[in-house]
Amino acid sequence: MTRRWPISVPGWVIRTVQVAVFAALAVLLWRAADGWEALARLQAADPLWLAAAALALTAQTVLSALRWRITAGQLGISITSGEAIREYYLSQVVNQSLPGGVVGDASRAVRARGQAGLMASGQAVLFERLAGQIGLLALLIAGFALSVLASDPIDWPLWLLGPVAIAFVALALIPVGFAIALRVTGPSDHALRRSVRAFIHALWARDVRGRQAALSLGTALCNVSAFALCAVALGVDLPLVAVFTLIPLILFAMVIPLSISGWGLREGAAAALFPLIGAAMSEGLATSIAFGLVFLATVLPGLLVTWMRPNAPVLGRR
Repeated sequence: MTRRWPISVPGWVIRTVQVAVFAALAVLLWRAADGWEALARLQAADPLWLAAAALALTAQTVLSALRWRITAGQLGISITSGEAIREYYLSQVVNQSLPGGVVGDASRAVRARGQAGLMASGQAVLFERLAGQIGLLALLIAGFALSVLASDPIDWPLWLLGPVAIAFVALALIPVGFAIALRVTGPSDHALRRSVRAFIHALWARDVRGRQAALSLGTALCNVSAFALCAVALGVDLPLVAVFTLIPLILFAMVIPLSISGWGLREGAAAALFPLIGAAMSEGLATSIAFGLVFLATVLPGLLVTWMRPNAPVLGRR
């Protein structure tokens, strides 16, 4: 009898694939979207507007950290505002440095495990990140509603309408899915029900739902505004309807864990979508690169925090 071993993919293989995807996308985009023209736009960028984008992304980090603090508090993990901001900066530094963009979040969960265990700290990180995506999706829905009422609506291609429609339906079915999960019976479903209850309690309990909604919409607005400000810095004219439709779609591309912190995927999405509003592919490429570079600059305080407190204690173990 032949013994079968479970198939596992080594981490270095996954990282190699992600780096290869990034490199391939970079080469393709440089050729397809006139990389030299994009570079020229970047060199002529207005530093004041880039500084404004940096302020928006800094505010996004602070608001995200406060959202994580509230989420963790609902799950029995007490974190001060200063600790939350410090840990969030540290996780962003790691996410920007390594392929996948989630290692920093995992380390944040590990460091916060002291009070309620790794399960609760992991849920706090996961729920907080999901809340941010829900906020961005809410802006996208509002943007599509705005595009219907606009005097000069965007002519959306069919290949894009399908995925967007699926996303809208998925969002609408979330409450239904929660209701079903809470009513499913059976011994193997206890963990699912507990997770759903924890999610609802962390994000939608009566005493936190207002703050969670405000923080999630606030972080989404900061992200979208930062991207739009980078476009202004490069002299790219984005109508309001494009700000609330194209930019969320471009930012969603960063969620796909196929490259280093979304690099390449975000630029590809921008280059593909900017022509829908009459802009050049090179303008989309340049704007996305500017956004990525500004974001890298705003996470540098995380390196400073690491240097100042290299042996900071695990949260909750003072």
